[in-house]
Amino acid sequence: MEKIKVGVIGTGFIGPTHIEAVRRLGFVEVVGVAASSREKAEKISAELGIPKAYGDYREMIADPEIQVVHNCTPNHLHFTINKEIILAGKHVLSEKPLAMSSKETGELVALAKKHKVVHGVNFNYRQFPIINQLASMIQNEELGKVRLVHGSYLQDWLLFESDYNWRLDPELSGKSRAVADIGSHWCDTVQFVTGKKIVEVFADLATVIPIRKKPSSHVTTFGTQKGQEASEDVPIQTEDYASVLVRFEDGARGVFTVSQVSAGRKNRLSFEIDGSQKSAYWNQEEPEKLWIGHRDRPNEILLADPALFTPKARSYIHHPGGHNEGWPDSLKNMMLHFYTFIQEGKDPLRDKANFATFEDGHVSMCITDAILESHEQQKWVKVKAD
Repeated sequence: MEKIKVGVIGTGFIGPTHIEAVRRLGFVEVVGVAASSREKAEKISAELGIPKAYGDYREMIADPEIQVVHNCTPNHLHFTINKEIILAGKHVLSEKPLAMSSKETGELVALAKKHKVVHGVNFNYRQFPIINQLASMIQNEELGKVRLVHGSYLQDWLLFESDYNWRLDPELSGKSRAVADIGSHWCDTVQFVTGKKIVEVFADLATVIPIRKKPSSHVTTFGTQKGQEASEDVPIQTEDYASVLVRFEDGARGVFTVSQVSAGRKNRLSFEIDGSQKSAYWNQEEPEKLWIGHRDRPNEILLADPALFTPKARSYIHHPGGHNEGWPDSLKNMMLHFYTFIQEGKDPLRDKANFATFEDGHVSMCITDAILESHEQQKWVKVKAD
């Protein structure tokens, strides 16, 4: 069987993680990598054993050997590059946010449909095995009627004023940072697991560190400055923190907090779903555990185990119980489902995908736009995701 040929644009934190996940599939081959310069692309291709290096992503898109392109660039490049990939007739897997505004994401959805390319957005948290087990439990009404959803996504990689990265520049990352970067994951995950859309929001955002020290050299995402290098003070215009009240389409209520300045919290996406019969709580830093709460009997901890999962959720776990699977495995599941869709020749206009698509990326951007509008106007704002 001939392998699907893939190119990856972007060599920061997320690009190599895409490459590692794709390589675990067996029926997909990464044949090219594009970076901001040919020198950088050649360095990465040599380190990772990738045959082709491109100093310009357009060369990759024009390469007839490449069938699928991953867009792992900074946010401000997502719209343009995604559009060019689609117009070249190639399948596309984009990092989130899909673009910088809901107007742009809506245009990408329409283009992807017009050109009938397979399109995905890397909302990988919905790919955790236990998330799919919980989704099955909710669908089967094991928790009863879902009433409340609450949680947070907390990180500490921007805790100090000396922490700096391109994500702090609104020209590169967009008008929102914490909400668009990690709040989008929280919203996508809870919408997926509950099967309910967020339709209205009331938001409070804050820039906790209004002035940061920008180093003279580049700092990667989750990286830190080395030594006492020269820096300049720069004003910060995007949020370090946000708390958002949400209303779901069926009347359920919720609230979430996001922060990139919470010491000790490395990548803690968590949520609790309170139903009329039971509650359930999940924390991404302990992804193999699902807490199930009861009123009239002892609470439970369900550990990830294919022998205990529903048939649908079972397909998301690849090892026996006790052999913990985590964040890299959720990314592998994302790639597995995306590339299986392509391999089986499914129709993106007709067949239902078991991964996040450009439609999901558009919904996510509409929620972010509503959150920004709500904070600015200090009132409830409806999510306009038409």
